[in-house]
Amino acid sequence: MDKKIVVAGHVCVDLTPVFDHAPVEQLTDILVPGKLIHMNGITFAGGGVVTNTGLALKKLGANVALMGKIGYDALGDILLSIFNQYNAGKHMLRVPGSTTSYTVAIAVPGIDRIFLHDPAANDTFGYEDLNFEEIADASIFHFGYPAIMRKMYEHNGEELIRIFKRVHSMGVATSLDMVAIDPSSEAAKVDWTAIIQKVIPYVDFFVPSVEELCFMIDRPRYEQWEKRAAGKEITSTINLEEIRPLAEKLMAWGAKVVLIKCGKPGLFLKTAELEKILQIQGMLMDHPADWANLDVFEKSYVPEKVLSGTGAGDTCIAAFLLAILRGYSWKRCLQFAAGTGASCVEAYDSLSGLRSFETLSQKIDAGWKKVE
Repeated sequence: MDKKIVVAGHVCVDLTPVFDHAPVEQLTDILVPGKLIHMNGITFAGGGVVTNTGLALKKLGANVALMGKIGYDALGDILLSIFNQYNAGKHMLRVPGSTTSYTVAIAVPGIDRIFLHDPAANDTFGYEDLNFEEIADASIFHFGYPAIMRKMYEHNGEELIRIFKRVHSMGVATSLDMVAIDPSSEAAKVDWTAIIQKVIPYVDFFVPSVEELCFMIDRPRYEQWEKRAAGKEITSTINLEEIRPLAEKLMAWGAKVVLIKCGKPGLFLKTAELEKILQIQGMLMDHPADWANLDVFEKSYVPEKVLSGTGAGDTCIAAFLLAILRGYSWKRCLQFAAGTGASCVEAYDSLSGLRSFETLSQKIDAGWKKVE
C-alpha cells in the first residue's frame, strides 16, 4: 500500500444546479434579471479540498486520512455519509453548535464557475483540530483553502504558519493549495504577500491557481488581467510570460516546487535548484536532480465532454501528489495531473469522471489530444 497522505483544511457540501443549455461566451447570455431559466436537476456532493483532493486520492487508490470540521446538522450528515462510503470519515471532527459549510456552484456551460459560499465551521478550524499523531505517520500533508478559513488568515496567518512549521519539523512533506477570494470579503484585506512569504519556506509543494496567486501577491497585475478579460475566463487571455514572474517571485521567497494551475490552457511547473529540492521532506524523489531547475508548461488534454469544472484543480493536484509519492518522473506527474483535470470536467461532480493511472497512461501513450 502507498505511504499515507493526509488531506486537511476546508470541507463543505457542494450544491450544483444543472444547466440544460449550450455553452455561452458571456454570463449574461443566460443569467438575466427577471428571466426564468429551465434547469435539469441539481447535484449534491462533498466539496472543498478535503473532499475533492482527499476523495480523489482515495478513488485513485491512495492511502489517505482526511481532516476537516463539520457540524451536527443535515449537511454534516450528508458529508459524513459520503466520507463513510470511502471509509474515510474516521478523522472528521464534528462540533456541536456549529453548522456545516456549503457552496452553491453556478456552472454555466462555457463560463468559469461562480461560487456562493458559507464557510461555517471552517472558520474555526485550527492547529488544535489536527491529529498530529496521524500526520506523523504520513509522507505528505496537504492543506487547502486557508483564504476562506478565518482562523487561518487572521493575525497575519499565525495559525497557518504554526501548522506548517510543526508538520515540516516532523519530517513530513508539505503541500499547500489556495482558493479564490471574494474581493469584498475580510480575507481580501489581508496581506497575503506577507503570509505567503512567511509560510513558503515550510511548504514543499505550492499548488495555487494562477488567478488566486496573482490576486494574493500582485493585485495590480490581477486587476489588469480582470479588466482585459472583460467577463471571460482570465486564463483565456494571459500567456506564459505573464505567469512566469509570479513563480519567480515565489522562488525568491524560498519555494521548492510550484505547480500553477492555469485552467483550460494547462499547468505551469517551476522548481528550485537541486539544493532546495533535496530539502523536500520525506525523500520522495528517487532522482531529485531531475526535478531541479524546471520551467515547464504542460498543456491540458481535451476532454470527451465538458459538464462542470467543479473540483478539476483539486483532483489535478491529487494526481500530481500521488504520482510523486509513487516515484513517477516529473513529466509523468504532470501528465497524470493534466489528464485527471480533463477527466474531472466530464462529470458534474469532482469524482465520477476520474480515471485510474493505468487508464490515463493508455490514453496518454495512445496520443490523447491536447488543447491548441
